[in-house]
Amino acid sequence: MPIDYQTLAVEGVQGLMPYQPGKPIDELARELGLDPDSIVKLASNENPLGPSPLAVEAARDALGTLCRYPDGNGFNLKARLASRLGVGPAQITLGNGSNDVLEIIARSFASHDSEVIFSQHAFAVYPLVTRALGARGVEVPARHWGHDLDAMAEAVTSNTRLIFVANPNNPTGTAHDSQTIEAFLGKIPEEVLVVLDEAYFEYLEGEDFPDGVALLENFPNLIVTRSFSKAWGLAALRVGYSVSSAAIADILNRVRQPFNVDSVALAAATAVLDDEDYLARSRQTNREGIKQLEEGFQALGLDYIPSAGNFVTVDTGEEAGAVFQRLLARGIIVRPIAGYGMPAHLRVSVGLASENRRFLEALPEAISPVVDETLHG
Repeated sequence: MPIDYQTLAVEGVQGLMPYQPGKPIDELARELGLDPDSIVKLASNENPLGPSPLAVEAARDALGTLCRYPDGNGFNLKARLASRLGVGPAQITLGNGSNDVLEIIARSFASHDSEVIFSQHAFAVYPLVTRALGARGVEVPARHWGHDLDAMAEAVTSNTRLIFVANPNNPTGTAHDSQTIEAFLGKIPEEVLVVLDEAYFEYLEGEDFPDGVALLENFPNLIVTRSFSKAWGLAALRVGYSVSSAAIADILNRVRQPFNVDSVALAAATAVLDDEDYLARSRQTNREGIKQLEEGFQALGLDYIPSAGNFVTVDTGEEAGAVFQRLLARGIIVRPIAGYGMPAHLRVSVGLASENRRFLEALPEAISPVVDETLHG
């Protein structure tokens, strides 16, 4: 009788489902016989501007060292980040994307006899790494699609080791202001680590929102994670990092795999930090794109969640998987998020103005005929 290898997996892994990324352009082109250049992808919260020229030049220069292992300590990138953020290099932990850092944190501090708290409708990696380690995940019901921080603080027990908070949150785009975040951190015991996931930090608009790194001095149990995949436009190279106390970073670096960020990624990430014009254009494009999408949803009479990220999540009024498939047939890729407990919603990344327009023009034909008749009278 064949061996059921699933039964050999550790208990936490047995109940997991693989993470489902956004559908690749090439895959849709193969399936439907479409020209890849005709496809609009608004599914993975990528930067629609393409990469920074400074990052491309640095990456190209690094190709000549492919026969060598990368700098396992990431000296140059850490030094550049430390200068920019006003922290010490010893406070930084580098990762193969911020997902890698989130897993390193969980592996460093969670175990089968501990609890990890996260919100309903929060990033899928939080429950994934928790369950893979055999820790007990405590999912706190969301409030207005975002984190109910008061309820999350109340959920802390003597077994709690980690709390994941995304600000802004993916996939809902919700965010809390500085006063709310600081009040929450003040309620958490010092032996419980709070991970403030700021993957979309660069898109926050206004002075009311917190800078997690600035909070480290007053909250030694805080770990801030950030990414180069969004506003900095390096999603393919997978570079992320955390900033924490040097004592916590020392623990994380004991668990971090050697050479987890490659030489090309290190070079590009270091270089892009000097391209302030690129960052400004990324923010401006996003600001305009959010407005374009929100106005489009308003014109169609569709409810959406106001977003502080680089995407907008919209209620289609029906099972969103069907809308997703109809959009695919038109060469447009968005993201259904039933896996986040939101079966009627699509998450739509901000693209170029022309891409956003094409999506909005296709959307009325992709939603159900009943809604379509209502829209067009």
